[in-house]
This record gives sequence, structure tokens and C-alpha cells, in this order.
Amino acid sequence: MNDYITVIGGGLAGCEAAYQIAKQGIKVKLYEMKPNKYSPAHSNNDLAEIVCSNSFKSNNLTNACGLLKEELRRLDSLLIKIADLTSVPAGQALAVDRERFSKAVTEQIEQNSNIELIREEVKEIKENEITIIATGPLTSENLSKEINTITGSENLYFYDAAAPIIDKNSIDFNIAFFGDRYGKQGDNSYINLPMNKEEYEAFYNELVNAEIVTLHDFEKREIFEGCMPIEIMAKRGADTIRFGPLKPVGFTDPRTGNRPYALVQLRQDNVQGTLYNMVGFQTNLKFGEQKRVFSMIPGLKNADFVRYGVMHRNTFINSPKVLTNTYNLKSNNNIFFAGQISGVEGYVESIASGLLAGLNAVAKLKETKVIFPKETVIGALTNYISTDNEKFQPMNANFGILPELEDKIKDKWKRYEKLSEIALQKLEETFTNKGKYDII
Repeated sequence: MNDYITVIGGGLAGCEAAYQIAKQGIKVKLYEMKPNKYSPAHSNNDLAEIVCSNSFKSNNLTNACGLLKEELRRLDSLLIKIADLTSVPAGQALAVDRERFSKAVTEQIEQNSNIELIREEVKEIKENEITIIATGPLTSENLSKEINTITGSENLYFYDAAAPIIDKNSIDFNIAFFGDRYGKQGDNSYINLPMNKEEYEAFYNELVNAEIVTLHDFEKREIFEGCMPIEIMAKRGADTIRFGPLKPVGFTDPRTGNRPYALVQLRQDNVQGTLYNMVGFQTNLKFGEQKRVFSMIPGLKNADFVRYGVMHRNTFINSPKVLTNTYNLKSNNNIFFAGQISGVEGYVESIASGLLAGLNAVAKLKETKVIFPKETVIGALTNYISTDNEKFQPMNANFGILPELEDKIKDKWKRYEKLSEIALQKLEETFTNKGKYDII
């Protein structure tokens, strides 16, 4: 076994993983292919380059991403610390000056005596060495082939086409009802949202006129193969989606006793039954438009969208099939994954995965593991991406993946406050000293 740990990828997850390993006194070889080679979305030489929004989302503890950031602050996350230092005014959100942020991360990595930054593309994974693969959503073709080999071709995806996911607690069950088509006995796995003609036509008109995200040229070639966005399907005719994903045949609206004019189905998305995804609603609408238009569907007026629909180029593995809740590859415990390739979605989530993968790469040297409490967002995310899910899609931080409270709290803001309180308490109980980790 080598006296160093390899990290492949100098993005958010890779840099956080390298830092967490180095602070434990372990040498790190951090590989970054820039500036010798760039992905289609990257343009500068710095590490941790941010290519989309400069927002790390809310800082509030009534927001799951805000709670995740606080967990990371208490665990001495390098990248969250730098994000705080390079922040720009953004109300209650944490937004950064992207150039200052990436430059500061690069300086910290380059100045760390335990980290050797190697600027070259990795084309081969050495399966007998402890390695963290954190190559992001635009992993190079060469490395994708290697990942394909070690995970199995059926477990590697290149395009993320996902429907929105909704917190069950926010659905109006005065309108919604459980059941499957034709009332199949004992099948209550779907939540159904019936629409009358007037409701459908109002929804349809807004859907076909809503603003869409402009895709990169490299995404347009393959993104829609076999997965038509709901808004594109709708533009083919006023009844197209009513005879497709919104087909009402086999249902009776309990409020009227009649067949609905159209019907939206929600399918259970996690084991706990707290999250539901919108069946057939893969979409390229802007997030704000998704909230506005999809909230018009009866029963979703006050819906909490824990994840919006996305259709973009995103290399990711089928984590429930191949990873443990320590981001460790089941078939080879020398290999770890972190960042968006591991099945988490978002900047802060990628940082959290890098932190945990880094800690467990060090723990591997001691034949131990670092497990986070399921009540924390860090722990809940790792449980989500490693729990059996036949319809797995990458997930971002949200309160729906945390264990439900024993005592129900109807007010959602008070419920979120309580969940945050429990999460931080559990974190302190498990990791008693800042930056020091109990090995479990």
C-alpha cells in the first residue's frame, strides 16, 4: 500500500477531499487535467472552477442547503471557509466572487506541503491504490471508459434527465388521492392529481409558453434521445400530453365521481415515502418557471420542490448499485467516488461528498469507517445515494431525505428549525472536537 492517497479531479469535491486527507497528515497526489486539457464547460487554469451560478444557495437553517453549509463549517470545510471569505452581497444566500474563490482554493492547495498537485489527465485507475474519483459531471472520455470498466457499463450514465421531486408533506390531500390505474387491488404507490378541463387548459397554456434553459452545444446532440421534455411534447398539440403522461383513463376523481379531464401522477421516490417524483415530467424549463407552472396543478399549489427537473450533460454512476454510504466502491474498497459523479447534485453537496470521501480514504488506512448520523444532511445524502432505488437520479440537499420527526409539526418552518436543531446536535455528539473525527 502506498504512503499517499490519490485524488483525481481538482473541482470542488476533489479539492475538499485532498484538504481533509492532508490535514490528517497523509500525503495526497491531486490530479487535474487543466490546463493541458479542458472539458467543454471549463475555461481557466484554477482549481474548483465554478462554471454555472455563483450561488451556494441559502445560509438559513430553515433551508436544507443552509443546514448543510453549517454542518460543513463545524467540520472545518476548506471550501466553505473560502466561500465565506470571498462572498459577495446576495441577501440571505451565500454567493461568491467566482474568480477570487477559485484562485484562493488553488493557492491553499498549492501551498499545502502534504498535497502534490499534478497537472495531467488520468487515463488509468490503479485499483490496488486508495483513490478518490472526483472528476465531475463532464468526466473525460478516457477516464469514463475506465469508470465504465470498474463499475459496469450498465451503471454509468452520461445524461441527467430527471423529473421534479416533491416533499409529500406539501401536497394537498383534499385534492390528491392514492391509487393506481383502474384501482388495482393493494397498489397505492402513486399519488394522483386530477384536473378538470379549465384547470388543464390554463396549465397547458402556461407550460407551452414558459421559459426554457438554453443548453450548451455539446449537450444538444444527444440530450433528448428517448426522453422527450414535457414542454416539447405539449407543443405537439393541446391533447398530446393528455393522451400521454397525463392520461386520465382508469381513474375516478373522488370529489366528483367522474373521470378527470387529465391527471398527473406522482411516484414514490425514496424508501421512507417522504419524496415523490412527477411521472413523465422530465423538463428543460427554468427552475422558477417549474415552480410557477407546476404549482398550477391541483394539489401542488403549496408544493415544496426538493429538486427541480433537469436535462443536461452529467456523467454519474448508479450509486445505489455500486457505492456504500461512505462513497466507497462495493466491488473494490480502495476506490471512492465524490462530487456529482457520485450522485449528489449541487456545489455544497459536492463539497460534502468530498469531505466524507476524504475522511474515509484516510480511515481505510486504519481499516475503519467514518459514518455520519442519518439526522444530518451529510449523513442523509450518503444514505440516499447508497439505498436501493430502481429509478435513481442525482439528489441535492433537502429536508425530505432526513428522518421524519417523531412529533409531527404542521408549520413547515418550525419543522425545518427542529430538524436543523436535531442535525447539529447529532453532529456535535458524534464529532466532539472541531476538525477531529471519531472513527466508527
